Amino acid sequence: MHDECCENEEMEEMVFATVGHKIPDAEADAYHNDAIEKVRLSHYLGKWLIVFFYPADFTFVCPTELEEMAEHYAEFQKLGAEVLSVSTDTVFVHKAWHDTSDAIKKVKFPMLSDSRHELCHIFGTYIPEEGLSLRGTFVIDPDGILRIVEVNDNSVGRSAKELLRKLQAAKFVREHGGNVCPASWEPGDDTLKPGLDLVGKI
Repeated sequence: MHDECCENEEMEEMVFATVGHKIPDAEADAYHNDAIEKVRLSHYLGKWLIVFFYPADFTFVCPTELEEMAEHYAEFQKLGAEVLSVSTDTVFVHKAWHDTSDAIKKVKFPMLSDSRHELCHIFGTYIPEEGLSLRGTFVIDPDGILRIVEVNDNSVGRSAKELLRKLQAAKFVREHGGNVCPASWEPGDDTLKPGLDLVGKI
């Protein structure tokens, strides 16, 4: 009971990530380049950041998602973005998975351990009864403002290609103030400039 009270008090004090607002800072251990390192979200200010939550290592849908993210990692980097994958597994489990799975061997971005569930709570992906995270994707701009959120049931995998398109759209809007991207916008497509002259004409 005492532990539950302490956890509830910590939750009340915690700041949560909200679209259009600056994300709270947090630190976690990461397995990266065959080493364990400390990662702080604030270290990525000045560039785009994708925080990619998944439920667990050594599972079924998760390796397909991380492999696809790994295959598109260079494209995300070209757009000025870093990728952080996050699960509630320890960094040692991340290393074991990386060493044994051909799909995960392709991963070059940091794999964060959220074994204390702090990041899951901040981003609203935590499943208390399972101790795991939902499939949540969060795109944060260079000012630390949360711009895009996608959260799936754990039975539904995500698309790295669609995430790349969303990042391109968010980047375009940031760099071209006053313009917005319509449905399924791709780089090179027309954008819209909101105004009374468009009301009722779209």
